[in-house]
Amino acid sequence: MSDSVTENALGTFLRDRRMRLDPVSFGFPAGRRRTPGLRREEVAQRANISPTWYTWLEQGRGGAPSAHVLDRIARGLMLTDPERDHLHILAFGHPPEPRYRQHEGITPRLQHVLDAMPFSPAIIRTATWDVVAWNKAAAVILTDYAKLPKERRNILRMMFSDERMRAKQDDWHTVARYVVGAFRADAARAGAGVEIRQLVEELSARSPEFKAMWDDNEITSTREGIKRLHHPALGTVDLEFSTFSVEGRSDLNMMVYSPANSEVREQFRSLISSAC
Repeated sequence: MSDSVTENALGTFLRDRRMRLDPVSFGFPAGRRRTPGLRREEVAQRANISPTWYTWLEQGRGGAPSAHVLDRIARGLMLTDPERDHLHILAFGHPPEPRYRQHEGITPRLQHVLDAMPFSPAIIRTATWDVVAWNKAAAVILTDYAKLPKERRNILRMMFSDERMRAKQDDWHTVARYVVGAFRADAARAGAGVEIRQLVEELSARSPEFKAMWDDNEITSTREGIKRLHHPALGTVDLEFSTFSVEGRSDLNMMVYSPANSEVREQFRSLISSAC
């Protein structure tokens, strides 16, 4: 790769994406075009920027754009979220600031991933800690979320409003504080500050314990650890857990649990199998 191409990676990427687009689908006449895709002035029109400046940007002589302008260009080119991230990395050397966009539900393929772990409780939660998917093992060992109204499938609401959830925890206060700190970190990381405001106000009014923990401003992480749970059929069990980001979905995390010792593993399998 020549030095000129390397130095103008941003312009090369913009030109490549522009040339992949069908002018007719954007309402532009097909006519005679020397090259495929949109013309530079058509991209500039869609992004509401100067055609001359956009041309310079592709040519590597327009100077660094602002993040706001780059987002307008990304929308004009109909870039996917990963492509938008790549555009910012090329321009600034880092991904864009978080922009939280919660989607409804998950894809069937992601549900298949959960179901492929029949004896490991697994859930998918959003950055605002709404549980949007789970497998059979999670319903048996953790909570049967299908029996809850959609608005009640929020881990924070369950932790501070459901006495059954409180009774399941070996040390509720420590677990609750840990959850609040992780919730704060997840929401900030995903840029969901506005989206959590109503939930925080609701829980602060309902639970003095939540308000005190929230006001402490602690930050924790739920990447991995051990959770001690009181289960009605298994007694007190230790569960190892790991948290994984869902590629392409900045609003989602997958939490997978497994018994921390071999003695409980067979009990897990038997209980989950009998419930299927």
